[in-house]
Amino acid sequence: MCGIVAYTGDGRAVPYLLDGLARLEYRGYDSAGVAVHSGAGIDVVRRTGKLAALESAAELDALGGTTGIGHTRWATHGKPCDANAHPHVDAARRIALVHNGIIENHHELRAELEAGGVEFGSDTDTEVVAQLIGHLMARDPDLRLADAVRTAAKRLDGAFALAVIAVDDPDLVVGARRAAPLVAGTSGAAGLLASDIPAILAETRDVVVLDDDQVVEVRGPDLVVTDIDGEVVEARRTHITWDLEAAEKGGYETFMLKEIHEQPRVLADTIGGRLDTDTGQLVLDELRTDEHGLKTVDKVFVVACGTSYHSGLVAKYAIEHWARIPVEIDVASEFRYRDPVLDAQTLVIGVSQSGETADTIAACRYAQELKAKVVAVTNVVDSTMAREADAVIYTHAGPEVSVAASKTFTCQIAALDLLALWLAQVRGTLYSSEVATLVDQMHRLPDQVAAVLADLTEVEAEAAVWKDAADAFYLGRGPAFPTALEGALKMKEISYLHAEAYPSGELKHGPLALIDDDVPVVSVVTASKVHAKTLSNVAEVAARGGRIVLVANPGTDFGGIEPDRVFEVPETHELFAPVVDSVVLQVLAYYVATARGCNVDKPRNLAKTVTVE
Repeated sequence: MCGIVAYTGDGRAVPYLLDGLARLEYRGYDSAGVAVHSGAGIDVVRRTGKLAALESAAELDALGGTTGIGHTRWATHGKPCDANAHPHVDAARRIALVHNGIIENHHELRAELEAGGVEFGSDTDTEVVAQLIGHLMARDPDLRLADAVRTAAKRLDGAFALAVIAVDDPDLVVGARRAAPLVAGTSGAAGLLASDIPAILAETRDVVVLDDDQVVEVRGPDLVVTDIDGEVVEARRTHITWDLEAAEKGGYETFMLKEIHEQPRVLADTIGGRLDTDTGQLVLDELRTDEHGLKTVDKVFVVACGTSYHSGLVAKYAIEHWARIPVEIDVASEFRYRDPVLDAQTLVIGVSQSGETADTIAACRYAQELKAKVVAVTNVVDSTMAREADAVIYTHAGPEVSVAASKTFTCQIAALDLLALWLAQVRGTLYSSEVATLVDQMHRLPDQVAAVLADLTEVEAEAAVWKDAADAFYLGRGPAFPTALEGALKMKEISYLHAEAYPSGELKHGPLALIDDDVPVVSVVTASKVHAKTLSNVAEVAARGGRIVLVANPGTDFGGIEPDRVFEVPETHELFAPVVDSVVLQVLAYYVATARGCNVDKPRNLAKTVTVE
């Protein structure tokens, strides 16, 4: 979940490295650093804190080399400090290296190297890799850097994306990956390497996406990809259709606010073109035929983490209701360890914004080992999950820079609802006309979300009341419960206000003891078959003096309850409502966070893409 960037060419490396790191800082910002080949050796500059601390380092002015690597870190092994910041060098300063991921056997490798006299200068697993490569090259002075990287990679357990430079080869950058993203490209006389496409998009739209256990050698405009044994393989090239402007703020104060307001457009992109007007059939191009045998599945598991888990909860309601298949929803990190019952008739749906979430990847791989069918729902083309799944449904949310998910969440719900309807169609649990009617309702979602975003005065006013709150509760029943969960998560993530979500009926089983005049309670009471019951639960809060904030459709009769605030949202189908209802809760969290002076795009202790277990 850190950021890697590398450059080799005929220009000064430092400006490019800093620009690339700025586009990747959302992946980690505990520390940052660069290593540049000076011609006589490798110079390293590292700083604890955000990228600005590195950018202000006077030592950068002296780095005139044309080959270098850079890194922005989210700490895993070792606290954030200069010594633990990347890049790392070997004992002889013969090579410098940056790394994303976790080396699971770093303790054993470290002990082995220390026994051979190697002294370490950090607490990181990354330095182990640098020292291992340096040790191999010291033992065999004729060993090429790429060969040393390949040899070292064979000894590593875990996930890694690496970029390495060496004193003995001043024009070369070597990259390698396993279970962590890495892309390469060329532009004019320059060669480029990065952990994410935005870092090199200013230079090229044509990128090479590395697969697991592949190594790339970049020397200026020349780029060669090999497997871990050194055999040349055909580079898998991808043309990027979106541009850097999509990763900029576009006039909004923050990326998160921009991405919240992009939801009408990206929802239209995700939903649009799915209905064949000639046949009236719902069409998912990714599942156009039943080659994966999804008609015959008799059980579904959804595996995901964080926000994606909440979209998976919505999918459980939708698939069970429309396709009449039992669904279990699992936090991906727990899935493998509870011995789930899977077989060839099981469908596992892995949901991940990035497609690189380590726990979800591991859960999907485990499912495939047990012969289950795996469908990935992700936002990133050519991500690990997309490549490894039996089939993939892409959301079309575009780049999401803010750490807290917003537009990717609503697009995930839309994609999962489409999958639920497709399963109902192919299994015959809904008539095609029924599916078409529901898809038509989905097509209204972008306009309904736009209507929510058109007037946020009530939300902003409510946020001012919450500024000094210590606790908050979110309530919902049925599909509104995942909405409540996601609303509470957003509040925790970006405002640091303690917020919890419960099914409304659980209030009297414990949480009601915590309600008093100082506790705001948000309840989602949009139209549903349990609407009256939810209002009865809200009445329990009113009787205890809690501040009542309702998410409701216009004209709702609250049965005598007098809420302190109502956020009105357009009415839609109960199973589509989380798309509309969650938007207003995203905005509430956003305004509370800004009122409290928080950095909404980069909340403390969190990073965008979690590529470690």
